[in-house]
Amino acid sequence: MTSGRSSTLTGATEIRTYKGQDRALRAGRLGTAGLLLSVLAASAPLMVVAGVMPTTFGVMGIVGQPLLFVILGVVLVLFSVGYAEMSRHVHNAGAFYAYIARGLGPTAGAGASFVALVAYSAMQVGVYGILGFEVSGLCATYLDAEVAWWIPALAAVAVTGALGWLKIDLNARVLGVLLLIECVLVVIFDVAALADPGKEGLSLHAFNPETLGGAGLGTALCFCIAAFVGFEQSPVYAEETSKPHIVVSRVMFLAVGFAALFFALSSWALTVATGPGAIVESSAKAGPGLLFGLTEARLGTAFTDILHVLFVTGMFAAMLSFHNVVARYAFAMGREGLLPAAFGRTSPTSGAPATGSLLQTVISVLVVGAFAVSDDKPVGDPTAPVLQLFTWMGNVGALGVILLMATASFAVIAFFVRRGAAGAQIWRLVAAGLAGLALLGIAVYTVKDFDVLVGSGPGSTLNWVLPGVIAVAVAVGLVHGAVMRRTKPEAHARIGLGNEAFRLDQAAEHTPPAPH
Repeated sequence: MTSGRSSTLTGATEIRTYKGQDRALRAGRLGTAGLLLSVLAASAPLMVVAGVMPTTFGVMGIVGQPLLFVILGVVLVLFSVGYAEMSRHVHNAGAFYAYIARGLGPTAGAGASFVALVAYSAMQVGVYGILGFEVSGLCATYLDAEVAWWIPALAAVAVTGALGWLKIDLNARVLGVLLLIECVLVVIFDVAALADPGKEGLSLHAFNPETLGGAGLGTALCFCIAAFVGFEQSPVYAEETSKPHIVVSRVMFLAVGFAALFFALSSWALTVATGPGAIVESSAKAGPGLLFGLTEARLGTAFTDILHVLFVTGMFAAMLSFHNVVARYAFAMGREGLLPAAFGRTSPTSGAPATGSLLQTVISVLVVGAFAVSDDKPVGDPTAPVLQLFTWMGNVGALGVILLMATASFAVIAFFVRRGAAGAQIWRLVAAGLAGLALLGIAVYTVKDFDVLVGSGPGSTLNWVLPGVIAVAVAVGLVHGAVMRRTKPEAHARIGLGNEAFRLDQAAEHTPPAPH
């Protein structure tokens, strides 16, 4: 670290190092356990079991949801094969866009960077809606107090923003404790349901391939793949791990395997508890209340009350995890000239990407505030916080992440082919290609059935406006990349290089001039 201030010019790009402010995230903060807990927290297991699963059963009518989680687990393992190998060669907090830039070129990487920033930001902001609604309901139930959903939502924004400025290893501990407790309680329910099945007994009917038929399959694919979101964030923390070439790939496979097993088991337990023949009707009637009703009948009121509280803490853990990811994407983009340089510096005290964290906090305040102002329903009505904020933003984010995963799969193939390593990596490239095609198919289904996903109905402008948010992000990123290519060619060439680009600049600065 220099004292005072120094700068070097690289073409049209000025890279500065300020006193107390780094262009690099602090290494060695996360090990396997800390990183695994951080990425799994984003999937909010309890929110998936209580929210996503009843919706998939009740709205889409897909009884075979457990089998769907197994199938998607296989697809995402195939995706992880190439993605994990890429993580051994590229260590960059910009993960998705860095990989895409290295495989498909810097302009494509610029487009992906804005998609990632918008997608993860949307998913995080959406969770504030359902958290605020749930806290509002708890206040009404246990405190006999009417609290508008946006009050706890904005309080959560403030706490999340404050934690975003702290050290990532502290965040990992907070996330880890919350995640472990909620997972243990869900497993307790699973065991109780299997020990005390419904009228149809311990049935495996939900794993019958015939249960995947129906018009709701495409929509169910989007809902269920969104439940896995989080595992792909592992490379975002590569610069902060002790051994990124080992830890990142290990965590990725552990996260996918755990999520597939956990969600398949829990969704099966729900079908066993109600009976496969009754799961669709029961889910349609009870919605998110399905899990809580089943736990109360088997494990009592006290257990269910604790589950309600952990439903909130699990969502908070997911928000913090998404917040950390958005902040690191903003940091990587600022470091490489895709955002203003201020975003590419870290806090001198915690080493966290503080400016990116502040950006996400401001965005969250503005979006939650906008939905709060437009909400003219009485306290306790789920329309604005759940049916709009959570559903709209969550599905916009899920679409963006699915597209990023599909594009990254093809970028992995291009990266190794261009390096002349296709022969040595052939089985990994085949796996990446199969995953890319499957994910692209899911993305097409997602756009096609977006009216079902957001409950807008055929002909609604939301059916193209909401997916259009991702299209606009792609366009803005591609245009920005094209402009950089013309006006700042050397900066454009460094998109996706991360710390490697900064080290090259430092080496150039200290290399003596060639003799004449």
